[in-house]
Amino acid sequence: MGISRRSALKAMASVTATSAVSAISARPAAAAEAPADAVGMLYDTTLCIGCKACVVACADANDRERDTAWSEGKWQAPVDLNQHTRNIIKLYVDGPTRSFVKQQCMHCIDPACVNACMLGSLQKREFGIVTYEASLCTGCRYCQMACPYNIPKFEWTKAFNPKISKCELCNHRLAEGKEPACCEVCPREAVIYGTRADLLAEAHRRLEAHPDRYVPKVYGEFDAGGTQVLYLSHVPFEQIGLPDIGPRSVPETQRSLQHGIYQWFAAPVALYGVLAAVMLRHRAKQGNETAGNADGGQP
Repeated sequence: MGISRRSALKAMASVTATSAVSAISARPAAAAEAPADAVGMLYDTTLCIGCKACVVACADANDRERDTAWSEGKWQAPVDLNQHTRNIIKLYVDGPTRSFVKQQCMHCIDPACVNACMLGSLQKREFGIVTYEASLCTGCRYCQMACPYNIPKFEWTKAFNPKISKCELCNHRLAEGKEPACCEVCPREAVIYGTRADLLAEAHRRLEAHPDRYVPKVYGEFDAGGTQVLYLSHVPFEQIGLPDIGPRSVPETQRSLQHGIYQWFAAPVALYGVLAAVMLRHRAKQGNETAGNADGGQP
């Protein structure tokens, strides 16, 4: 006894649905953890006076061209991160409420830029620092699109072989036993360098000692899977440009979705199910047209 077209379609739909449901309920990949030797920075908005000594020191330490576009060549005054500027101080103003905020690479524990980089020009290396190897970069800018903090910047002004620019936590200075230039020159110690574990302990100590001074949270402890650059603030983090993106990193979310889609060949089964349905429908249509033509040709 042959199987009908309708029965075949129902069977394929059932297999596809079962595979898809099983895939969606599959256990997601485990979250990444900070390296045991992870280092980073802690920035405290309540201590920053906006002197921008860190901006100048960063440019000096990393041999960056001065960004004088806004001042028409008069002085170094970047308005945002760009191909020349890897570290910047911005000002948030809302009526009487004001806050400076330091922006640079967050050195994520599970970096979206590293996950997006096709040839490994961005890598998480010693001490958990996200480093950049220009010789491997193709200029695809996938890292720019992937980063939830909008950090990597492209050399738009270069017509030949443009590259990406981002903070590398002065890893060349760390190799010499020094600390990042921005931390070294800060007159108020608004940004300090250390191991991530020690910085977290210090951040929580400040929160406990002065609960009325801060938003009760260490930004970067869990955000986006955790970062090695941490923040304390007296105004909501979203208002100073630190997005509320939850505890899951971008790569973790991506991996869990991919794991769900491809678990037990859910995607191929679904695709073949759709193709089979289209083929059966097309054949049935052709059969009906042939039968109609045959009937119409009889006397």
